[in-house]
Amino acid sequence: MSFTVLIPARLASTRLPDKPLADIHGLPMIVRVAQRAARSCASRVVVATDAMQVQDACLTHGVQAILTRADHASGSDRLAEACELLGLDGKDVVVNVQGDEPLIAPALIESCAALLQARPECVMSTVAHAIANPADFSNPNVVKVVLDAAGRALYFSRAPIPWWRDGSSAGVARPHAISPLRHVGLYAYHAGFLRRFPSLAASPLEQIESLEQLRVLWHGEHIAVHVSNDLPGPGVDTPEDLERVRALWANSP
Repeated sequence: MSFTVLIPARLASTRLPDKPLADIHGLPMIVRVAQRAARSCASRVVVATDAMQVQDACLTHGVQAILTRADHASGSDRLAEACELLGLDGKDVVVNVQGDEPLIAPALIESCAALLQARPECVMSTVAHAIANPADFSNPNVVKVVLDAAGRALYFSRAPIPWWRDGSSAGVARPHAISPLRHVGLYAYHAGFLRRFPSLAASPLEQIESLEQLRVLWHGEHIAVHVSNDLPGPGVDTPEDLERVRALWANSP
């Protein structure tokens, strides 16, 4: 299995200034993410950033990093440029690991890449896990996904889906046959589709839900979903998240 991990890293962050450079036990967070991703069987790991400070931090610690434009609307747009800069073939598999996930499991990266390689009818793959907490099911910040019989995404939503008509309204947490799934923001793409993605018109559903992956479904493409038994490590969006990850890092394998 051969694939490239690309890690988008934008320096600006409203809730945590200079987030990629935040220290986690002596190294910048973006370096910690790259080191974690390198423990997978990826052929290479590359950070795609809009800031020389981030690139310099990566290169100082032996992490490959490339400079991309600062005006990209999304991480996917940044990765599309990175594919061009790296000269990736259209059939190459690229895994998008978020730059604020220093506790990402290397095995999860591998599973996401392997699923895409095994599903030629899909242009992307991603990850989900069962929701056990009723509060997460109703939380709009927890994105849900429902699948078809072939394990492909039917829809992503911030709403609680699937909604059990005869049970949810009565206060029962979940349907007895189908566990609701939480979407995890880890993606694998074919490089050719990733380069094509910015040219696809944004969908109304994407704009309503603020979920970029709905653009893919809107245009009739398929997304394969790996359902993991393991919960992903927490990401870093706020100073409180950063302190939590620092505490967990000391005990992480």
